[in-house]
Amino acid sequence: MTAAVVASQWVASGLPSPTLPMFLGPMLGAGFAVVTGLAYRGLYQESEAQRLAAAELRRTRAELARTQHEAGVAAERERLAREIHDTLAQGLSSIVLVARAAEKSLAGGDLAAAAERFALVRQTASENLAEARSFVRGLTSPQLQESSLPESLQRLCGETETLAAARGDGLRCRFELVGDPAELPPQYSVTLLRAAQASLANVRLHAKASTAVVTLAFLGDEVSLDVYDDGTGFVPEVTAPGVAGRADGSGFGLRSLAARVAELNGSLDVETAPGEGTVVALRLPLSGGALPGPELPGQPPAGPAGERV
Repeated sequence: MTAAVVASQWVASGLPSPTLPMFLGPMLGAGFAVVTGLAYRGLYQESEAQRLAAAELRRTRAELARTQHEAGVAAERERLAREIHDTLAQGLSSIVLVARAAEKSLAGGDLAAAAERFALVRQTASENLAEARSFVRGLTSPQLQESSLPESLQRLCGETETLAAARGDGLRCRFELVGDPAELPPQYSVTLLRAAQASLANVRLHAKASTAVVTLAFLGDEVSLDVYDDGTGFVPEVTAPGVAGRADGSGFGLRSLAARVAELNGSLDVETAPGEGTVVALRLPLSGGALPGPELPGQPPAGPAGERV
């Protein structure tokens, strides 16, 4: 078009050759048209990129919302699974075992022992009902609402002895407190109590122990809980790897406890060997951050294959 304009102006002028103004005007117009076209093209490309970015952002937000919803559902299921295992499952197991012992007492004509054991069944069922209502509402344990953590652990040891005695086992359980108790966040107290409950339930049901010791220690910038028993022990390589539950729903305790401790940047160690008893050692930092090293202060070091030395 520029060449046609220049040629038409030359022909109309009747001059033997075109002059500079004949070239200058059309060339300036051509340059302006090219620049304007490029500018509009750039604006269109920018607008298209923003449109695609906005569409991608909407898709990302939708995916993020879906992922967060699924994560929330999974977290709530995990929370309920932990609470059910550490409270209802253990309590129902105790109820079944004590009820069997009561039936044996009735069959043997020992009505006093049967009445005592049925009273223990009623008490355990009431406590489990309170725990169920508590964790459905997302509250702390009723035991911690009524008393401090050391008092709750002391009472738990007494209840463990009572439940063991109802089965005819001579288990002795004592509680020891080391250091000056400090005010703990509710989540710390719940985790320590649940750890003691799960560990002592395993002692009652599986360890065949005569002695169990629960030690709560406040050691400056950390709080620790040790649960020791002199029972049969087990092979950690067989029980602990993956810590996945069994098909019948059992075997969930270590996985549940490990998840609780990991959320608080703590550490969990299990020292055991066949015939050597078991120590469950839990540490939680009071000043934040993960704790280095697997050993608890004052605990014997671990030997080969997890044996205590």
